Amino acid sequence: MLLSAVLLLAALLAALPTYARADGACRPGARAMAKVELYMGVVGRPEAWRRFLAQVVTPRFPEGLTVLEGQGQWRGRRGVSHEATRVLVIFYAPDATSDSRIEAIRSLYKRRFRQQSVLRADTMACVSF
Repeated sequence: MLLSAVLLLAALLAALPTYARADGACRPGARAMAKVELYMGVVGRPEAWRRFLAQVVTPRFPEGLTVLEGQGQWRGRRGVSHEATRVLVIFYAPDATSDSRIEAIRSLYKRRFRQQSVLRADTMACVSF
């Protein structure tokens, strides 16, 4: 009976989502990584985005990334505006080099696609593959 309870508890704990605790510790088998989400308004042709991804983003983060399609909105001078949005998600080891690469992506995107801003959201996460 005790063995069954211990096994059940172990199974339940293993099924819990991986998350970064306040003390930075991760569950066994996971490691702490930084996660950045860049919210980019969609303008131009899809080919222009594919070129930007291939020429600007992928060389800076060749280990991998995810692009999500979405719909964004914000309140501007003329009221609420709606725009298609791409969310670029990258997990990386936090360091000054990675941060400068992310800022370069933001700057180049704003310039190339004539955007006022690219929202950046940073979090820490425990990651396992």
